[in-house]
Amino acid sequence: MTKSRKKNRLETFLYKDGYVFVTINVKDHIPYFGKIENDEMILNGYWKIIEECWLRLWQQYNYIILDEYIIMPNHSHGIIIIDNDIVGNGRDRSLQQKIKWLSSIIWAFKTTSSKKLHESWLQKFQRQRSFYDHIIRNEQDFQRIREYIQINPYKWKNDEYYR
Repeated sequence: MTKSRKKNRLETFLYKDGYVFVTINVKDHIPYFGKIENDEMILNGYWKIIEECWLRLWQQYNYIILDEYIIMPNHSHGIIIIDNDIVGNGRDRSLQQKIKWLSSIIWAFKTTSSKKLHESWLQKFQRQRSFYDHIIRNEQDFQRIREYIQINPYKWKNDEYYR
């Protein structure tokens, strides 16, 4: 009998509309993107690849908004707003575009950023399988998560995967 994997998505949420907080980890929590000194993130050259791929999601999926995000030494956090009804910023809201699930959006980010890191001589880089998400349910939750992202470097020494 095969061991079934724990489901890590909320079954009652469509993941095609709403506010979602995501955390994406590096496999084995290796600090590929820099270090934290004096509560400040000191990034190396690889973090820029992650940021560029993250910001490109907005162009690739014109029905999302990228809110607060941070790249830490061995993981990244971000808020993705998926809104099928958004019109603004001059972006085309054509009905022809197929709306992707959150997991497809994250898969695209992970695949593209990993490929670009490998091309930048970081061949050993791997992501942890899947990702963590939290559905943002109200304004208080939204503000709490934004603050969590902003102060993440200050809390680094308390992180269980601090290296």
